[in-house]
Amino acid sequence: MVAIATEPGRPERITELDALRGLAVIGIVWMNVYIFALPSQAYYNPAVWGGEGAVDRIIWATSFVFIEDKFRTLFAMLFGAGCLILLEREKERPWQRHFARMAVLLAIGIAHSTLLANNDVLRAYAMAGAVLPFLAQLSHRALYAVAIGFVAVHVGGGMVAFGSVVVDYYAGRLGSDASLFALRNFGDDAPAVRNALELGREGFAERVARRAAGIPSQLWAISASLPINLAAMALGMALWKDRMLAREWRTFRLQRLAAFCAIIAIPALLALAWWISYEGFPGSIVGPVALIVSAPFDTLLGLTYAALAMAFFTKSGPITGILANVGRLSLTNYVMTSVILAGIFASWGLGLFGQVSRTQAFMLGFVPIAGMLIWSPAWTRRLGNGPLERLWRQLARLIA
Repeated sequence: MVAIATEPGRPERITELDALRGLAVIGIVWMNVYIFALPSQAYYNPAVWGGEGAVDRIIWATSFVFIEDKFRTLFAMLFGAGCLILLEREKERPWQRHFARMAVLLAIGIAHSTLLANNDVLRAYAMAGAVLPFLAQLSHRALYAVAIGFVAVHVGGGMVAFGSVVVDYYAGRLGSDASLFALRNFGDDAPAVRNALELGREGFAERVARRAAGIPSQLWAISASLPINLAAMALGMALWKDRMLAREWRTFRLQRLAAFCAIIAIPALLALAWWISYEGFPGSIVGPVALIVSAPFDTLLGLTYAALAMAFFTKSGPITGILANVGRLSLTNYVMTSVILAGIFASWGLGLFGQVSRTQAFMLGFVPIAGMLIWSPAWTRRLGNGPLERLWRQLARLIA
């Protein structure tokens, strides 16, 4: 998310790093589309809505193994690396400027979540980003340890909160508070799904009023995601200090890292997908697996993608160049994706919310992706950084 500045006297941008950021922005669309298209329970659970056909289930399984939270992890890794780059390059008041950037990003995220996207990540990034200056002086080895520690905190805390849900499911105790919470948020509880459908079809003014009233509770809920986001950010910082994201590792070393991570992550994620499907997609399994159990493997596969990109992206390659343009406008593209998806699915747009299958929603995700690939090169060629990137920088300077 944080881009390397291109002001006079500063080093040039790393094209491969921009391209990796562009890849992350594109990958996030393939999951964000479900937030706009389907009831919230269906984001993780295809059996709730829009996932009746075999192709829908294949799309779900493919997304679960290769997309869901992998590109979010990659995006957070690059956010951590970008913040570290700016902290290293700024000679005067780096901490003050960093906190100013996080404050502005939080404001942008709150506006984005209130007007458009329930699952906005900018708020979580801004909140987690406040911790990053305290990690910036650590060595890459220490940062790797910190990343592992935050993953452990996320999994451990999640098991304390949700571990009993799985136990209760297999014991037949489905009336506990935790089990009911899982059913309503990740299962096919009919009243909960009807409520989600009503919320998805509300008018723009209704949405803004409801979401604005809930800002404090939303920020509190987001705090649960801080450990896993900090894990990815610390990992990105470590990879920058270790010079992997600076494109200084040899190709064989990058390929070896990618293979090692993939050999661990992909079989584990396939097994988790089989478990969820075998049990019939109960909320008591879907929720804990999606939010907690899969997290270490999501992180490893995000690292796999980063290593493969650094191995095969070439500065002069046409694909690298196109993706780099998308990455330079990462904040603008992230928000514009929400504008397009809202225009397709929201009641004030075409109103297709709840009217499409999982496969159809996935295919409609290519609309904003195509838009990014078209407008990003044209914009950067003529104007450089995107409009929201400029706004972010200017507002941060005003308050720094």
